[in-house]
Amino acid sequence: MADLLVHGGIPISGTVVPSGNKNAVLPMLCATLLTDEPVTIENVPQISDVAKILAYFEEMGASVARADDGATLTIRHDFTAFRAARAELPLGIRSAVLLLAPVMVRTGQLIFDTDAKGCALGLREIDPHLEILEQFGSRIVSTQPYDIRCSSRPAAQEIWADYASVTATETFAMMAATARGTSVLMNAASEPHVQAVCAMLTAMGAKIEGLGTSRLTITGVDELGGARVRVPDDHHEVATFLAIGGVTGGRVSVKTDITPHMTLILRQLAKLGLEFEVTDEAITVTGWTREIQRPYTREMLPKIEAAPWPYFPADLLPQAIGVAVGCNSEIMFWNKIYEGALAWSSELAKFGARVHLSDPHRLIVFGGNALRPAVVEAPYIIRVVLGLFLAAIQVEGESLIKKADPIRRAHPRFVEKLTELGARVEWT
Repeated sequence: MADLLVHGGIPISGTVVPSGNKNAVLPMLCATLLTDEPVTIENVPQISDVAKILAYFEEMGASVARADDGATLTIRHDFTAFRAARAELPLGIRSAVLLLAPVMVRTGQLIFDTDAKGCALGLREIDPHLEILEQFGSRIVSTQPYDIRCSSRPAAQEIWADYASVTATETFAMMAATARGTSVLMNAASEPHVQAVCAMLTAMGAKIEGLGTSRLTITGVDELGGARVRVPDDHHEVATFLAIGGVTGGRVSVKTDITPHMTLILRQLAKLGLEFEVTDEAITVTGWTREIQRPYTREMLPKIEAAPWPYFPADLLPQAIGVAVGCNSEIMFWNKIYEGALAWSSELAKFGARVHLSDPHRLIVFGGNALRPAVVEAPYIIRVVLGLFLAAIQVEGESLIKKADPIRRAHPRFVEKLTELGARVEWT
């Protein structure tokens, strides 16, 4: 694991182009399994999880052509080779669960080992995915490892999910796209990356209604075809670069066409004193007052709540916390999704920040801290590394973030992009 050396207190300025959304590209890659025809995907981020999925495809006989820019892929699956092989899913990436539906659709049988791991965000169950497969007619023959089989084309289903799971919604969409009849999912997730997957399926010929809402209606078609689609910019990365520019006292513009998805995110960051200019082509951070916006109900503690979209994303809560340690007054952060995802906050004390973990979901950051450089250790959570980074880069002096590698799983060329803006950051 590599460490990240941060020389803080230096204003950074300039223009940056964000990467494609990690949480969109992985299910989009998996959805290519639903057709025999070539699918071209643009704006693909060069991250390790993408490389693992592509390696799995090639091992199963797929053709993967890469354009010179490295960000455009054309994939075509050879299902004669695929069906002849043992459809055993790859280990080491959480996104392996997103292969469940398309592999079942293509082969009718798969082997799945539950050792696939992603971030250390507590228990992340696979039950919602398996339940969807069962409701569409699949049978779980054994569980060590999982042996799942389906002997006929899935029939349409009406499902009311226990909660709005992003990956389970994507599993439903991939199963329903070619099922017989019209399927409905209530309590569907509606995050930008879910919308991107549904938009891709639509481009391939799927019939989907309710895009971006909590009710998805999908009428199955006999087969899906090829398409050319684009991975949307990562709204997490857009917000992260804006926050970094703001806390350093610089002016950073992020070129992006996803400004409609940024409205609530920018409003929550503005609670922390960050100031923005927004156009159709870019978002620019123009300043940082360090003042926490006070609610009109003066007795209440200011707060930022993270929950499923269209709430503020949980994957941006660590970055907001990293900004807040430099503010002048207190604010509470509430993660309504992951239990234990705020335990890393004890590392902030090494910077001189005063924080109080009220319970596994709520954290209070006190203002007016006399921050200092520090050596901290990051857990294996992508966005937490960024939260610690935001604390480090606003403090004058040299800080070290140990085990910072998870950044590379979602943010390619992160350090290079920052150094191009004038930051002094390096891997060690």
